Amino acid sequence: MNQPGATKDMGKMLGGEEEKDPDAAKKEEERQEALRQQEEERKAKYAKMEAERENVRQGIRDKYGIKKKEEREAEAQAALEANAEGSLTRPKKAIPPGCGDEDEEEEESILDTVIKYLPGPLQDMFKK
Repeated sequence: MNQPGATKDMGKMLGGEEEKDPDAAKKEEERQEALRQQEEERKAKYAKMEAERENVRQGIRDKYGIKKKEEREAEAQAALEANAEGSLTRPKKAIPPGCGDEDEEEEESILDTVIKYLPGPLQDMFKK
């Protein structure tokens, strides 16, 4: 099947048998080991870089009194749990300012303010 001038790959493409390399398995194993070793070195390098970055970040946090995101979230969660510790129901939501009984008091004070500016006889009518 080999023709003069044809390469080894050409023979494989045409359906010829591949040449078996007796050391192919050994070479492949060495190549895989080298890849594993390179990957471990790369991971170690980036872990070291990340540790250095974290040290710098911690220095900045200490200098400016900033807490880590995880610490803030943990404190907020602990505060919620402490508030709901003796409760069997979900925590109540805070009532925003301007809602509830305050509105009625404000309306009364507005009405009183308007009555003050009315002439005397009209004030008497509204007070009754």
